[in-house]
Amino acid sequence: MSNTDLGSYLFHQGTNYRAYEYLGCSLLMKDGKYEYTFRTWAPNAKAVGLVSDFSGWNRAVPFSRVTEKGIWELKYLSDVSLELQPYKFRIKSRKGNQDKGDPYARFSRGGADGASLIFTSDSFKWEDKRWMTHRKKTITSDGKYYIPAPLNIYEMHMGSFMRHEEDNRYYSYRELADILPSYLKKMGYTHVEFLPLQEHPFDGSWGYQVCAFYAPTSRFGTPDDLRHLINSLHKAGIGVIMDWVPAHFPKDAWGLYEFDGKPLYEYQGKDRMESRSWGTRFFDLGREEIQSFLVSNALYFFREFHIDGLRVDAVASMIYLDYDRMPGEWHPNHLGTNENLEATAFLRKLNTAIYSEFPDALMIAEESTSFGGITKPVSDGGIGFNLKWNMGWANDFYAYVQTDPIYRKYHHKALNFPLMYAFTEQYVMPISHDEVVHGKLSFINKMHGSLEDKFKQARTSLMLMMTYPGKKMLFMGTEYAQFREWDFDNSLEWFMLDYPNHKYFREYVASLNAFYLAHSELWDIDFNEDGFRWILADEADKNLVAFRRIDRKGRSLTVVLNFSGCDQEIVIPTERGIKLQSVFDTGDFSEEQRNVKIKKSGDSYSATIRVSAFSGIIYKNVKSNKKIKI
Repeated sequence: MSNTDLGSYLFHQGTNYRAYEYLGCSLLMKDGKYEYTFRTWAPNAKAVGLVSDFSGWNRAVPFSRVTEKGIWELKYLSDVSLELQPYKFRIKSRKGNQDKGDPYARFSRGGADGASLIFTSDSFKWEDKRWMTHRKKTITSDGKYYIPAPLNIYEMHMGSFMRHEEDNRYYSYRELADILPSYLKKMGYTHVEFLPLQEHPFDGSWGYQVCAFYAPTSRFGTPDDLRHLINSLHKAGIGVIMDWVPAHFPKDAWGLYEFDGKPLYEYQGKDRMESRSWGTRFFDLGREEIQSFLVSNALYFFREFHIDGLRVDAVASMIYLDYDRMPGEWHPNHLGTNENLEATAFLRKLNTAIYSEFPDALMIAEESTSFGGITKPVSDGGIGFNLKWNMGWANDFYAYVQTDPIYRKYHHKALNFPLMYAFTEQYVMPISHDEVVHGKLSFINKMHGSLEDKFKQARTSLMLMMTYPGKKMLFMGTEYAQFREWDFDNSLEWFMLDYPNHKYFREYVASLNAFYLAHSELWDIDFNEDGFRWILADEADKNLVAFRRIDRKGRSLTVVLNFSGCDQEIVIPTERGIKLQSVFDTGDFSEEQRNVKIKKSGDSYSATIRVSAFSGIIYKNVKSNKKIKI
């Protein structure tokens, strides 16, 4: 069997995980000429042709159908390089002629036009060997993968992180490479998570409506420019996570939508085809060719761009047949349930393929329901992600801080209920882009009360997020308390740092991040209940919680958080020989409050702590030598 035949066979079997090397555009030098091979999959097409700058847009150069299952091929000889030349595929179908972008194009003009661009360069020289070697150290001798600890993620939208002031132009990949690594390092982040960077026509989709899945968006430069940015981040010790959207795609004419005149990449049944809310088409995840397309796409970014992880968007929309559908608009599976069995099988296949080649990869699910086993290994019957966003915590907590403190006692479960399920999955604690737009208010503006109280509560809220079990993520702009909601079409309001409150807030966040990174008590045992102990869980009348975080060596921190507008005095039990040493607070404590005296009563010991309004404090429990086994 030739390589071409094998590529076709595996593609139709759903196991060609290098489908981008078989389909799309490839280059071979032949007798001093440039031989470009174009291939596409269009089983319902009557004819396929190439239209381009170099061959003409009016008359298509015909492809030949080379397989019964719909692979079309064209070999095009040129005396000169056609690098960066635009092209499309003209698909003749029952709908007539449609000019489509190449689904496997590695570069695209994007926008309303969507012409693919020939990009065959492989000249980029990576300089991130030290980082890639460091990443592999997270794999244990038995092959199991442990999530980097600590893990502190900065989520950002590249198009609005920073713009040129004079004309609102984007910063390019290369311009950001000169700014971003040092900023993230200074702020204490271990990873950056980019909202989707694949080519998308509509800025207002924030990148989540992708048309060219293999093409990094040309808004910021070339694919090699993106490689340069990732290389620069890795050299600074910053990991890179990319948002990835295997759930759906938009109906732009040049994209995947009814590619060969009929539903091809999308589900064919009306009960699964389209999202009412998003106006997009869902991928047919049970179709083998789509599995090859998507799994290859995920691996492409790991292989060719050295990304460290994917945050998989809209998992709930994939795994539920009744997602965004009314009764009567969907059909149960053969088991009589609402689980999309093809989708869950695909996700298991995806995660298995990723870990087989990249056991040090991060695979993060944005999944908002109680579907079980999202972060359970495939070998144990789970879906196989290694992290999941804790969106339940985020939504409950936002509602809590927006409530007048007088009434917070009736909503105290927002503080203690998350610990009822904290160890059922491996969670990321997200303060994300989704919650600071569309009238939901910026993070600081969610806080109830006066301006001064908002800043106090925001500092305490971030302390809660950084000390609860789970990995951490903060959306850009939150680190300096931007009041304006996130605007995808404009830069963050960096000028706010000219104001003392905002400058101090960013300094606080950097200090809190540094404290988190330096203290294993806060991340060593994130996914096991042995790393967390309640001290005071039910102080609803005081709007207060107190707890301990513990590492494998038995070292512990005591955390006290007061969400009341009044100072509170509490008594917490301690152990003989334990001294509470203040090591971090929100900036609202006197020296007297920081120094805690231990009192003995009979055989028991306790500490009386006075906690300022809207504040938090962390104590180190000195002389704690008890070993923890997990």
